[in-house]
Order: sequence, then C-alpha cells, then structure tokens
Amino acid sequence: MDRYERILSLHRILSSSRYPVTVARLQDELGCSRATVYRDVAFLRDGLMAPIVGDGESGIRYDTEDSGRFELPGLWLSSEELHALLAAQQLLSRSGGGVLSSALAPLQSRIEKLLSEHSSGDAWPVERVRVIPHRTRRLDEHVFRSVCSAVLGRKRLAFDYRARSTDEKTRRTVSPQRITHYRDNWYLDAWDHEREGLRSFSVDRIAQARGLDEAAIDVDESELDRHLGGGYGIFSGTPKGVATIVFSAKAARWVADEHWHSQQQGRYLADGRYELKVPYSAPRELLMDVLHYGSDAEITAPQSLREQARTLLSLALSKYEG
Repeated sequence: MDRYERILSLHRILSSSRYPVTVARLQDELGCSRATVYRDVAFLRDGLMAPIVGDGESGIRYDTEDSGRFELPGLWLSSEELHALLAAQQLLSRSGGGVLSSALAPLQSRIEKLLSEHSSGDAWPVERVRVIPHRTRRLDEHVFRSVCSAVLGRKRLAFDYRARSTDEKTRRTVSPQRITHYRDNWYLDAWDHEREGLRSFSVDRIAQARGLDEAAIDVDESELDRHLGGGYGIFSGTPKGVATIVFSAKAARWVADEHWHSQQQGRYLADGRYELKVPYSAPRELLMDVLHYGSDAEITAPQSLREQARTLLSLALSKYEG
C-alpha cells in the first residue's frame, strides 16, 4: 500500500470510528510500521489540516465537532480507483465517437498526473484500454453540446429533426428531460410542446439546435419511465404485450446472461432451451434482436408477433430464391 492509499485508508478509519483508534490497530489495518503510522498521522494533521486529537497512548480520533466537515482536498483516490476512473474515461471518450473527448481532456490529464505520482513517473498505457464501437452513428459535436447544455441547464431547445423512418423534416421546440446513451448512440428524451407529449429523438438526426431562454418544464421521473422506459429498448412506450421467445440450448448460454428489459423473466426448460419473456410496445426492435439469432430463436407468443417474424423471414428468404 503506497502513501496515497494509506492516507485515504487512515481518513476512512478515523471518519467511521466513534472511539479513539490505537496505533497498533492502525499498524495492522494499514500494514505498516509504527513510525510510518506516526508520519502519516502527522501529515494528515499538519499538512492536510485534519481535526486529529489524541495521542499514541490513548488513541487518536477526529474532533467530533469538525470531523463531519473535513474532507480530503482535491481528487484523492487510490491507484486502483484512479486506474478504473481513467479506464472509464477512455470508454466514454472512445465510444462517444469523439464528442466527449475534448470535454473530458482536462479530467484525463489530471488523472494521468496523479497516476504518474503514484507510479514514480511511469506512463499510463492508454493503449491497454480498447473500445470497439458497434454501429455508432456520426454526431455533430455542436448539436451534442447544445442538447447536453439544454438538458443540464433546464432550458427549452429548438431544432430541425429528420425522422429516420419517414425522412420527414420538421421543426421542434421541446423541453429536454434527459439524454440517454443506448447501444453506442445518443437519444434525447423530451416533452414536445407542439405535439403535447413525450418523445425520444435520435441526436444524430438533430440539426440547427438552438437553446432558448425559456425554462424547460419538468416531467416527473416516474412518468418518464412509464412512457419511455416501460417498453422494449429505445422504441419504448406503454407495453402492449409480452413476447415469449424460446432459444436453443446453444444460444441459451448467451441469452441467459443478457439484459433485454428491466422486467424480463427467464427460465431454462427441461431440454436445455431457454424461455425469455419480454414486455414490448413497438415490435420493430424486438424483432430485429430475435431475428439476429436466426434458427436459434423462436417467438412462441403472441401469435401476431410470431406472424410478423414469419413475414420478415419469408421476405428475407425471397431475396435468395432463383
């Protein structure tokens, strides 16, 4: 355990202890010598102005009047926490298609500096963190920043939107509610003032975004979840049914560990196959995911969804005939 980690652990021990802590206990928990404990206590008290009272004989503790207000200054994390934080930063910057890189650059440089201090100047091997985007769509960085600013600043937003399904272009004025990252792409959940309802917008289809001075109206979180989070995936809404899909024993090894929906129900069948039940609203995304498994998946209910899958498979097969 290096000094940063010992100071952090010492602070946590003293913050959580109701009674004075002996030097012997600190030696055992910090895994260091008696002299090192005294040096760390002195640094915490004199260098970081921690409200330490007591001595090595009777034990030491934080002054009860000040302990609740004292926190370690700055970004004080263990090396493992710093490694995890920098790895998460790399994940965000790379999976975001570059739109987050500039915003997170100051944080990355600060974490790398702290890691360098931990590891005696050794460079952090960023290339060891690899993120491979999957079907990531191109984003306009200005639009992304405008959307995020409106969401966090609680201001209304006006923009042009070209729907992917119809290619129709419309002008929207919305009260942003939240920004959602789903399957490597970004979506805006918002209250559409002209349509007087909640809508989800794919951020890559937004253009000419402009923040307005008027305050956004706030929709209750429970209503957002009920309207936008109750169905399957990003094409959500109030669930209209529950789909039952049976996967082969081979596919079960993957599907049993996958998260499809917050209210999904799954069970192994006697022959090793896996039955998954998923609430859904619009069936399009659910059908795409099921057909992804090919012959290893079968929709058994409801019959209407089963017929839609049959139609899609027949159309696909017709492309290969003749």
